[in-house]
Amino acid sequence: MFLRSQLRDGGRVPASVQPYFFLSYAHTPRFGAGGPDPDMWVERLFRDLCSHVMALTDLPAGAEAGFMDREIRSGEGWSERLGAALATCRVFVPLFSPRYFASEMCGKEWYAFAQRAIHQGALSNQPAEAIVPALWVPVPPSQLPGPAERLQFNHNTFGERYVTDGLYGLIKLRGYAEQYERAVYELAKRIVRVAETVRLEPVRPLDYRGVPSAFGPTGSSPARTLHVTVAAASRHDLPDGRSPEYYGDSALEWNPYHPVAQRPIAYVAEDLVKNLNYQTSIGSFDDEAGHYDSKQPPTRPEILIVDRWVVEDEHRRQRLAAFDQESRPWVNVVVPWNRYDHQSRAKEIELARRLEETLPVKMGQGRAACRAAANGVANMETLGQILPQVVEAAAQQFLRHAQVYLPAGNTHTERPRLLGPMGMSGPPAPPQAPFPPDTFGGHNDGNDSNDTDRGDADDSES
Repeated sequence: MFLRSQLRDGGRVPASVQPYFFLSYAHTPRFGAGGPDPDMWVERLFRDLCSHVMALTDLPAGAEAGFMDREIRSGEGWSERLGAALATCRVFVPLFSPRYFASEMCGKEWYAFAQRAIHQGALSNQPAEAIVPALWVPVPPSQLPGPAERLQFNHNTFGERYVTDGLYGLIKLRGYAEQYERAVYELAKRIVRVAETVRLEPVRPLDYRGVPSAFGPTGSSPARTLHVTVAAASRHDLPDGRSPEYYGDSALEWNPYHPVAQRPIAYVAEDLVKNLNYQTSIGSFDDEAGHYDSKQPPTRPEILIVDRWVVEDEHRRQRLAAFDQESRPWVNVVVPWNRYDHQSRAKEIELARRLEETLPVKMGQGRAACRAAANGVANMETLGQILPQVVEAAAQQFLRHAQVYLPAGNTHTERPRLLGPMGMSGPPAPPQAPFPPDTFGGHNDGNDSNDTDRGDADDSES
């Protein structure tokens, strides 16, 4: 609780209680009672890495060189300790293996750490990549989820045998002791170099038990796609008197959280969605308006990010109103709203009312998180909390409305299969709710069961 209270109160966590790196791995079950612990080899790797990191840095005596999650999974308070370590460590080290990417717990750890990098990158508009992967067991590239596949990392510098056999092979076979020592030392050097270069800042811990997995829900397709559309003006066609400092040469350069954030909202949203294992595309509502056809089945779920100031442009307002009349429940609306923007705060009531009149269906559809996102997202941190729920709700609506196909050679099946980029091997799981609705700025109505019912009713009516 010490770390959580320090960060909540705005204080800095002492470096002596921040782990330098976080080793994330998939637990291997024992075969038979009383047998040897198969994870003892991971523990040896962890000790060797800690020893090298201490030797390569000026960490003081007693500092935590590393953190391994298996130490506390079965103990009391494990979620808080795990969340605190992920919120303060400088480097995240996932041990790649087929079992790792099948683990929901490992996906949660990856997601929680990656959110920190996305948030810091949004504030600075500079990359903040602090994930250093290690090959425990080699994994074919085709089996990597999107977040792992997108990492720019060259494993060949750790040795040829490391690439073919992984650390597990090197540590198990006596003849490869030298290759193991070289690989671990190179890995430790890479950890230190990244930590010193990126300087990832601590954040408030997430509740690990509630965060989604960066690898997607179990059984989901590795080719899930989602589209992000931005409805905003450019600096060249703003309403009279509106400051251009929040805008760029296109809608995709709109930055509602300026000056705290330096990265446009479209690209932040893209990063957040990719962290949920989606292939993501982005576009402007101005460019895409008129291309929607409500009679055609959807091809992907979508998120529409709206600047309330667009209602000041009558042409855009009418196009949004027409869009709202389409039956498209797989499109959810997110409305970023910066109350430190004095112009926006002065016109908040008027602009909010006009947007609700323009998008009455979209503003009221879905569960509590979706309605909260449509009613105004106050800052970048809240956007990172609420967007995963909005995305998964849109994905579930897509699965309900997408076209289905009969399996080849079978015209009598009672359960058609959904094929394509969102196809799944089984019935879709309910959307995850990783964050309590009361963190979204007072939009919770206090009745989650009614929210769910209302969302279903809205979908049938729209």
